[in-house]
Amino acid sequence: MSKEAMDWAMEYAPPMPSQLVATLSGLARHADKHGRGAFPSVARLAAYACKAERSVQRDLKQLRALGFIRLGDQSKAAHLPEGKRPDVYDLAMERTVPGGRASADEVTRASRVTLASSRRRGGKKKTSSGEPSELGTGDVHVTPDAHVTGDVHVADGVTSTSQEGRRPRHPNQKTEPKAEPKDSYGAREPQADDERDYRWPAFGEFWVCYPRSKQIEKAKRAWCDALDRGADPDLIVKAAKAYAHERHGQDPRYTPYPARWLDDGRYEDQPDPEPRSNSGPDAETAPRYMTEEEKQRALQF
Repeated sequence: MSKEAMDWAMEYAPPMPSQLVATLSGLARHADKHGRGAFPSVARLAAYACKAERSVQRDLKQLRALGFIRLGDQSKAAHLPEGKRPDVYDLAMERTVPGGRASADEVTRASRVTLASSRRRGGKKKTSSGEPSELGTGDVHVTPDAHVTGDVHVADGVTSTSQEGRRPRHPNQKTEPKAEPKDSYGAREPQADDERDYRWPAFGEFWVCYPRSKQIEKAKRAWCDALDRGADPDLIVKAAKAYAHERHGQDPRYTPYPARWLDDGRYEDQPDPEPRSNSGPDAETAPRYMTEEEKQRALQF
């Protein structure tokens, strides 16, 4: 663990969305003093940050987009198995805030408050030219008009939140509905991604009974995607058991990996008919994916 990298992530890195700090600090824990060569697994970062692995993957993508991290020398993780080899990242430690993010200087304070207030208003701000721009470079060198957001100079005894509450409503700003329509996406999916129940016990049952247990992380992502599309976990488990029975005694090389099976929606396929005893794979009993040439060749053995 490098003290220099940890200090940078916790104090001297430019202001950033708060949910990224824990993930960035987890990377820093595995980097050298120059911020290079960090390759903890996504599962380990998720444990550090107390998040779901999907959330950590989103954090890493956003940290790269904001310029806080970049891909490093991938050969540093070459000793790990290919299927379990994480990406190697370098931290952008050249980007620093003089005095740290808690510094009281006007530029740093304005950048920090602008970041917070812009996130409350939806994550976008207007440039001096009037064009909206995406928030989030985290750069403390803000434009001179950043102090006019109305949140920097707060009156005594008044919080920025209460001050914001007294602002007149914009003519185009719509009031939020008191209740979600029954057919709206929000009504169907009331939970955030991190809180959604993906029925992991059912996934464990699926993993045990599927005839080819390979690439579990990809299978987990495919499982989540299938449930996001509306698939029934119990149906998937039942279909996997039927597919395992169908593939019993056949060459496992022709059995797709679990992630591919889930992504293709194969759990909705009808099972093949029961094979007749003492017979080869003819047109009725051969798996549906076999071509006529493969069926004829199989009958010769």
